[in-house]
Formats: sequence, C-alpha cells, structure tokens
Amino acid sequence: MAPIATLAASAPKATDLRSDLDLAHWEFERILELSLQIKANPQRFARALEGRYLSLLFEKPSLRTRLTFELAIKQLGGDAVAQMGPIAEREPIKDVARNLERWTHCIVARVFSQHTVDQLAEWASIPVINALSDRFHPCQALADMQTLRERFGRLKGLKLVFVGDANNVAHSLMLCAARAGMEFVLSSPPGVDPDAATLAAAQAMAVERGASIELIRDPRQAVNGAHAVYTDVWASMGQEHEAQQRRQVFQPYQVTADLMRLARPEAVFLHCLPAHRGEEATDAVLESPASVVFDQAENRLHAQKALLVHLLS
Repeated sequence: MAPIATLAASAPKATDLRSDLDLAHWEFERILELSLQIKANPQRFARALEGRYLSLLFEKPSLRTRLTFELAIKQLGGDAVAQMGPIAEREPIKDVARNLERWTHCIVARVFSQHTVDQLAEWASIPVINALSDRFHPCQALADMQTLRERFGRLKGLKLVFVGDANNVAHSLMLCAARAGMEFVLSSPPGVDPDAATLAAAQAMAVERGASIELIRDPRQAVNGAHAVYTDVWASMGQEHEAQQRRQVFQPYQVTADLMRLARPEAVFLHCLPAHRGEEATDAVLESPASVVFDQAENRLHAQKALLVHLLS
C-alpha cells in the first residue's frame, strides 16, 4: 500500500463529515494517526487553526460533544460560538447555512435528524461536521477507534461486539470497523436491526478491507472471544416515551460481569456515555478495570482536533 502522504496527494479530501462514509480510507488513517500525534504533543498544534471560528449548533443537550469541540478549536488557536435549540425553527436550513458560512469556517451540528446535517452540507460552502444524528455518530466512532488502537496497538483483526440497540453509534462503529479490517458483531433483539443501506455499505467495505460484519442475536454467542464489548443506552434522546417497553425488550442484552467473562481476558468495555447505570450495563462493569469509557471521552477531544485540522487546513 502507498504511504498515506502519497495517497493524500493524489486523492480528493472530504469537504464534510455527514457520515463515516464521507471519509476515504487514507483520511480515516490520517485522522487516527494525527489524533495520536496531537494527544502526545498538543503544543505542536497550538496554532494550527489560528484565526478560524466554528459554529456549534445543538438541538440536543450535550456535555462531551460541546465541551470537546469548544476546547478543541480553542486549543488549536481558534474559537467557537454555540447556539442551542432547533436549527430551523425561525428560518429555513438553507438560510441558516448561508448565514453561517459568511461568519465562520465550519459548522458542527448535533441534531435529531440526519436530514438536517445533509441540508446544512448541501447549502453551506464550509465544512459541516455531524456531531450526532439519528443515523450516525462519526466523531464518537473516531474516538473509539483511537481508544482501541491505543489499547491493542492495532485495529485490524480485532473483534468488536456491539450489544443492544442498532442505533447511530452502532452504525458508525460498523462502518469504521469495516474500514479498519476488524471483525464486527452486532447483537440486538429480534426486530431491532441496523439500517439496511448502512449495513450494505459496511458489508461491501468489509469485503474490500478484509473485515467481517455479523448479526448474532444471542449476546453470549456474540461476545465469545471479543477484544471489545460496546453498549449504549436502550432509549436514545427522542425515544424517552418508549423507555419502559425498551427495558423489557433489551434486558437480556444487559452487559454484566458474567457476559464480559465470555470475552477475551484482555477485553475492554466501551460506552459512549451518558450511561444509565444498572440498565444497559451494570455499575460493576462500568467501574471495572476493563472499562475504558473515560479514555473514550478524553479521546473525543483529540480525535476531533485531528478531524478539524484535516478538514480546515
């Protein structure tokens, strides 16, 4: 394979991160390598985005996403402005996008609908970053890949098992795992399946990259031999009215110490947070030596710095 620098010189660079599919393989590799460099030597990049400004749009509450993006741009020498609430409540998305492109250099949007991200990207001439939608969570997945690479020294050949809801995080992890040559297993209840188009894209990428994508209903079978076990809340924001019903459906998919014992002895536990302790995972698992949930949270900062440097420089 040609070096990443050579590939970068001949391949077009993504203009947006609407989903994980927007990144070429060389970009995915570059961002992961850059995130490790930035984490190891942040002062080297302290002026990388001097004079650059971000628009942060948040339709959903946020702790990790908002603070890590604000800190990322400021620690790279730029600055950010944030707005909370519905993006298109007072004017069309196309008008919002064309205002923001006149004032700032990038739009980061945490939204309810993927359509909102797509519309922002269609109308804005500046990069648009999906900081979470109902379909994808690409920034989280980049931080997760960094966390796994730090722990195991590689990604290719690792077995990553996602237990629970086939949600936005699962979609992004599936795509990143396929790109990285990993073995990805999704274990969810009957009738809870990933988006068909996203699954097809991941399976096609898996063939190209020597990865594998499996759907296994039995969580005990799925977790057997895993290097990493991942879960997320059973009811995402916007699904609170379904919470009680979902608890019943997903209870057999709770990550417990007994389930983790079926994974490899060196296996890690991941969760994108916030966690509903005692629901999708027990407190004992979240506080166990295998848990890397706060490493993931820290790496949101470094991975997003790398993404911003890649898109804006």
